[in-house]
Amino acid sequence: MLAIRSLVSNQFVRVNRYRKFASEAAVLPKYVVDAPATQITTLDSGMRVASDEMIGSQTATVGVWIDNGSRYESAQNNGISHLMEHMAFQGTSKRTQKELQEEIENIGGQLHAYTSREQTVYYAKVFKSDVNQAVEILSDILLNPKLDEAAIEQERNKILHEISEKSKQQPQESIFDHLHSTAFQGNGLGRSIIGSIPSILSLKKDDLSNYIATQYQGPRMVLVGAGGVEHGQLCDLANEHFGKLPGKDAALEVKLEPARFIGSDVRVRFDSHPDAHVALAYKSTSWTSEHVFPLMVLQTMLGSYDRKSGFGLNSSSKMVQEIAQNDLAYSVSTFNLCYKETGLFGIYMVAADNKLDDLLWFVTNNLVRMVHEPSEQELNRAKASLKTTVLKGLDGHSNGADNIGRQLLTYGRRMTPAEMFSRIDSVNLKDIMSTAVEVIHDKDHALAAVGGIHELPDYAWIRRHSYWLRY
Repeated sequence: MLAIRSLVSNQFVRVNRYRKFASEAAVLPKYVVDAPATQITTLDSGMRVASDEMIGSQTATVGVWIDNGSRYESAQNNGISHLMEHMAFQGTSKRTQKELQEEIENIGGQLHAYTSREQTVYYAKVFKSDVNQAVEILSDILLNPKLDEAAIEQERNKILHEISEKSKQQPQESIFDHLHSTAFQGNGLGRSIIGSIPSILSLKKDDLSNYIATQYQGPRMVLVGAGGVEHGQLCDLANEHFGKLPGKDAALEVKLEPARFIGSDVRVRFDSHPDAHVALAYKSTSWTSEHVFPLMVLQTMLGSYDRKSGFGLNSSSKMVQEIAQNDLAYSVSTFNLCYKETGLFGIYMVAADNKLDDLLWFVTNNLVRMVHEPSEQELNRAKASLKTTVLKGLDGHSNGADNIGRQLLTYGRRMTPAEMFSRIDSVNLKDIMSTAVEVIHDKDHALAAVGGIHELPDYAWIRRHSYWLRY
């Protein structure tokens, strides 16, 4: 009986929540409510086709979003997703590298790709009249790469150079690699996207061929079109060019290592460096958690700061005001990284080596303040700012296509702008405080720091400042 009551209660809450969204939609801006719904079709192979057609647009973005990334790799083949991204542009069984480049240039198109920890993406920007050709090219580079031994060696050397230069010249990127490696030790989420020197050196042609066979499967892929593209046309092209993908029955099982957060830190100290790069993070939540929208709002409430902008003292964020007033950092940015079952919420700071002690005090104090006394004014300003960010993320075909692909892989569906606005509006101070309790209050943290960090407080000091003693 208790289980039945609980189920009925949950259904009642869910129904009322959607009724609330529907009632709030009436007061949303017309351009938000009238935004076209994304058309989605699932093919027999399990591959999904999604599109947002913009009537009158003469250009389009089409691409393939794949549920695959560095966290699906092992320690032995770490970096193979990124290497495959390089190999995709080195020619196929039908086209040489030169022919591929010339074909794209002849239609005035652009071909791009990127790899993240949970997704790999290949997309093209073309004229509406060239969508057919773009989808065919995407299928060719994904499913029929030539994998020439000489090309593999060439791209391997490029990546090894990239690994070497990354730690020297790109502290922001290396700091987040360090952060993930210490927060998620011993599992895929902690491995670098670019790979390690030993793993890159060990990768062979057979490894790349097996990678395509196991990772590129219908149920794990989404063909997306945005702009001047018709949904029916896109479905036909998907069947024609991706119809032979392994389907639900033939697909090989891809195991995902569970991500286990470990409170820890990694510090790379260079006393000769006058600046420090520090990333402080707490275990956060997945894309589908009830806390995901409160975390988005919380991230905006804490805010970001760049000393070059000159707006710090007048920021709506109290943390940013205090940092600017005391000249404690060159830049500060709040981040919220969500994954399938976990996440990282925290703050990335760049500061002079002699400001770290004071900077960490103000940062941790403001993080904990969200547990106890966030203000209504902060909340309302953050909601308005977050809505602007949401709309900016949908501006342009490429942004729209990326939004569709990521949401289908993470949520299994596409949220309309109206739904996102309603969910943002529904966040209240109680939600912010309960989420801050869940993520920040008296919780272990992960920290990565590089540079002149001799004044950076130790782990115990920061851990102690994850809560207030109140009598």
